[in-house]
Amino acid sequence: MNIYRYFQTVVLSALQGLVSSGELPEGLDPARVTVEAPRDVGHGDLATNAAMVLAKAAGKKPRELAELLLPSLLAHPDIANGDIAGPGFINLRLTEDFWRERLKDIIVAGERYGDSDDGHGKRINVEYVSANPTGPMHAGHVRGAVIGDSVANLLAKVGYDVTREYYFNDAGSQVDVLARSTYLRYREALGEEIREIPEGLYPGEYLRDVGRALATRDGAKWLNEPEEAWLAPVRDFSVSYIMRLIGADLDLIGIKHDVFTNERELIDNGTLDKAFEILDDKGLIYIGTLPPPRGKIMEDWEPVPLTLFRSSLFGDSTDRPLKKRDGAWAYIMPDFAYHYDKIRRGFELIINVLGTDHGGYAERMRPAVAAFSDGKATLDVIFNGIVKIYNRGELVKLSKRSGNLITLREMVEQVGADAVRFFMLTRTPESELDFDFAKVTEQSKDNPVFYVQYAHARCRSVLRLAAEQYSSDILGAESLLDAQTGRLDSPEELDLIRRMAAWPAVVSGAAESHEPHKIAFYLYDLAAAFHQLWAKGKDNATLRFLLENDPSLTIARLALVQAVATVIASGLRLIGVDPAEELRS
Repeated sequence: MNIYRYFQTVVLSALQGLVSSGELPEGLDPARVTVEAPRDVGHGDLATNAAMVLAKAAGKKPRELAELLLPSLLAHPDIANGDIAGPGFINLRLTEDFWRERLKDIIVAGERYGDSDDGHGKRINVEYVSANPTGPMHAGHVRGAVIGDSVANLLAKVGYDVTREYYFNDAGSQVDVLARSTYLRYREALGEEIREIPEGLYPGEYLRDVGRALATRDGAKWLNEPEEAWLAPVRDFSVSYIMRLIGADLDLIGIKHDVFTNERELIDNGTLDKAFEILDDKGLIYIGTLPPPRGKIMEDWEPVPLTLFRSSLFGDSTDRPLKKRDGAWAYIMPDFAYHYDKIRRGFELIINVLGTDHGGYAERMRPAVAAFSDGKATLDVIFNGIVKIYNRGELVKLSKRSGNLITLREMVEQVGADAVRFFMLTRTPESELDFDFAKVTEQSKDNPVFYVQYAHARCRSVLRLAAEQYSSDILGAESLLDAQTGRLDSPEELDLIRRMAAWPAVVSGAAESHEPHKIAFYLYDLAAAFHQLWAKGKDNATLRFLLENDPSLTIARLALVQAVATVIASGLRLIGVDPAEELRS
């Protein structure tokens, strides 16, 4: 149950009752009526803006409408009391029994708790990672990979049909550099002495493996051939090898894509030409000139006729050139073709996860998506900030060209996949993130992944101990559903239940806004509440979970512990982290 949506229907029903009784006029539009958690928990469990947004249409002052609505809400059996705040907000406090009943929802649903059909099967494409195949995955790629994968998990949980996609550029100059770098290592593998790597080539050690693999496959076939003979086959071999390497790296943190798309294929199969043709047929292509770049003084600038896309018709700040002066495709055109291909495959929502260095990307792409889909598809771009890697407080600089990089594999080997994934969600996507190997492995409250996993491990420890001390039936769903939850009356116990009852709304909100970090934040807060209750039990024996002389309260508290374990496990799996059964120092 999404409690906020449930009580929104309660508010709307109360309003309709006032309309039916003639106390409010017909035709009120409830679209802006919301029910949500108040900013200050001291104000209650729920707050609604109904009186504020409907007062004008109802011909009343907001507070007057609130005073009319409140008695109808207080008649609901799940609402204990309420009051009117400020000019007309209504705050409500729910009955303790309502909250306790939510434990049954969790026990019945298990880790499906929070699932919904919000998406109604709508097709969504989530593209993430999309690193060009010029080297292994490094720390700079990891954050976008985790964000994208977690967004895909969230959307699937709330009922969307999600396709996870990886797009890479294998037609640009970077892959030619890769081929030349591989060829150098190929010559080395065949016995030639390679001294300093020439400027402009990739010096990474990983290329030695690529060169040796090429030598194993082809022997000395390319050794004395001119570049025009070996460039294409060596490039294809290198791209294929690196993509397998990238796949193996991503597998370390549980990331798998459904579809891999590459630029060369879009060019070879005519998709790029088709995309241009479609825009032309829609009357969106013309030959024209552009003004000089804004904010720049260019004394020698001269307007040149270009092939332009009327992107300004779709909200862009300017029309965009799709061809260069020499008639070759502009750099933006392959991306246009790629998004046309997504729309052609039937996706209604396209989500791309990119680094903040791709500034202006959304502004350039949204007009193309609107044009290709006739406004039926939308594009959301999630920008993730850079990751700074530290080792005991000392910054480790990353440079693929110098070969001095921290790879994804090295990160996992040092701290584990769970820590890597969780930590990538401990800040909002666009902010910078500091990742310190020492802090990530620290067993303390300051290490969020440890703190959350420790809460789950503690829950599992209680349940294992209960299984040893009591009959096996006590932990069965039937026994827990029959628990006398009315005996859960301490503030800490009720606080835990309220937090867990909010889980479906948290999932729905995070999915709708494409913000998986909200899941990590929620889990940390829930873990903190559980650890607080655990600590109280250490000092006060009456608050312990297992009470030898009080089996009914023990069962009720085991139902609470089982629910906490379930919600934490569900949340951790949602962001690709394993719910630990036990933790050892």
